[in-house]
Amino acid sequence: MKRLLLLCFLFIFIGNSFYVHAQSKEVTTQEQTWLSINSTVKLHKNWGFIADAHIRRTDFFAQSNFYFLRGAVNYWMNPDLTVALGYAHMWIAPTNSSTFLNENRVYQQVQLVSRTKHVSIVQRLRSEQRWSEKIVHNKKSDTLNFTERIRYLLSITIPIFKNKQLPSLVISDEICLQFGEKIVYNTFDQNRLFLGIKQTISKTLSFDAGYMYLYQQKESGYQYNANKTYRLFFYYTPNFSTHQ
Repeated sequence: MKRLLLLCFLFIFIGNSFYVHAQSKEVTTQEQTWLSINSTVKLHKNWGFIADAHIRRTDFFAQSNFYFLRGAVNYWMNPDLTVALGYAHMWIAPTNSSTFLNENRVYQQVQLVSRTKHVSIVQRLRSEQRWSEKIVHNKKSDTLNFTERIRYLLSITIPIFKNKQLPSLVISDEICLQFGEKIVYNTFDQNRLFLGIKQTISKTLSFDAGYMYLYQQKESGYQYNANKTYRLFFYYTPNFSTHQ
């Protein structure tokens, strides 16, 4: 377990080094708000599905950023290890156009949950195949860009009170690396560092809320977005399986 965590931290460090060594940066700072509901539904001992919906806004909540739906078939290899295969659709608001772009994704993921007496650790590795539309002269073109992206998430939940009904501390980091014919200067895509609290509402419903710093390298290689993000995510996790 210690070796696995060491490799994970090394992966994050290497990914972040892509933008540390950039010679000349142009950084655009934005404030965003991310809202979502995420569900993991178990229908059988080994089978179920996951689904989530997202709203992301810029300038706190004033402007559209994008809207996002995602779903997948989920398979429990054991209570702590799952694999999934799914599809996602995104509606992206371009900077200089009122026309939303469409992006379609197919993705595969594996997720491992590890628990100690006081700490819960979630690790997720996700592979995405992405087809996104382009805007040419403020109009949609027939051209689709295809890219692939690898994402690794490490999330640690730490209780800070003896009373389990009170919030826990959540620290997470996700690194995204992308590949493709058009990916020349920005193999490093983005890093998402989150600090917040997690609160249980009921046996099947919880939420986390906090601050996320998102650092993203753009296509040029020297331009970056630094997004100061306020995040509120809800989690719905019912278990309809008779094998409990």
